[in-house]
Amino acid sequence: MLLGHYGLAFAAKRLAPRTSLGTLTFAAQWLDELWPVLVLTGVEYVRIAPGLMPGCQLDFVSYPVSHSLMAAVGWGLLIGAGYALARRAPQAALIVGGLVLSHWVLDVLVHRPDLPILPGGPYIGLGAWRSLPLTFLLEGLFYFGGLLVYVRMTRPADGIGRYALWGYVATQLVIFLGSALGPPPPSTRAIALGGLTLWLFVPWAAWIDRHRMPARSIVTTEDVARPPLATPL
Repeated sequence: MLLGHYGLAFAAKRLAPRTSLGTLTFAAQWLDELWPVLVLTGVEYVRIAPGLMPGCQLDFVSYPVSHSLMAAVGWGLLIGAGYALARRAPQAALIVGGLVLSHWVLDVLVHRPDLPILPGGPYIGLGAWRSLPLTFLLEGLFYFGGLLVYVRMTRPADGIGRYALWGYVATQLVIFLGSALGPPPPSTRAIALGGLTLWLFVPWAAWIDRHRMPARSIVTTEDVARPPLATPL
């Protein structure tokens, strides 16, 4: 899944309104942000398999460090704890850590049974990628549902807050459609290098969020001594 993770990051703004969309995006996509680094360094492996599934032409041979359930739980605890220490916002830290784990849960919906629970298996996956219409349906439900929550929760403070958001959405849609409907990638290295571009969405999301404000007054137990807008991170 690609768009669905960003959709959950959008939606999480309702539960953690003082947390930057950049942080929420980083957490929701951390497993896929880490994965290309591990592929390039030879720690994890993927191969191109045209025709494997209509929704994905990649065979994820081995990715226990980034995509096993045990690793996802560990990364969620680590990133959530780091956020709690840095921001002293324990409630928001639970959301950030939960977003890391949510990535694995959403991936279970679309992957074939190749997602390890423990680093050496067993493996799980419901295989929605076997159907292109089902892939589009799931991605659309999570992405546009989350985007709707974010748009209702916030409003643009200026032109950047309005147009940068829709540029962000348009770019993600183009990438998704290209990966779902385009030809297979030329090499596994190209896949990994392309995957590194996901990091660009983190500062982009943070930039958007700094130029948007709550659509209405939001008061939480973590608001004491905090500014009314989202923090940079």
